[in-house]
Amino acid sequence: MTEQDEIVRVHVWIKGRVQGVSFRAFVQQNALSIGVTGWVRNVGYNTVETVAEGTRPQIEKFLGMVRRGPAVSRVDEAREEWEQATGEFGSFQVKASV
Repeated sequence: MTEQDEIVRVHVWIKGRVQGVSFRAFVQQNALSIGVTGWVRNVGYNTVETVAEGTRPQIEKFLGMVRRGPAVSRVDEAREEWEQATGEFGSFQVKASV
C-alpha cells in the first residue's frame, strides 16, 4: 500500500459565518462527492465541527473545500487535528448540534 492509498483521519473546527448558510449541507454534499466518510455538526456559536476519513488526496481536497465553504459563508479559522483512522463510518452524516 502506498501513502496515497493509506486511510487518514482529520478533525476540523471551522469558525466564522458558518451557521444559517447551509454550511453543514455543503460539507456533506461535497464529502459524498469526494468519497470521504465521517460527520459534520454545529457546535456552540459560529463553529462547525467535522471529522472525515479517506485517502490523503481525498482529505486534502476535503480540507480545501471546508476552508472555502459555500459562497454565502465566511471561514475565519479552520483548526485541524490529524487522528488515527478508525474506519468506523459507513457514509458522511450531518449530526445533531451540540
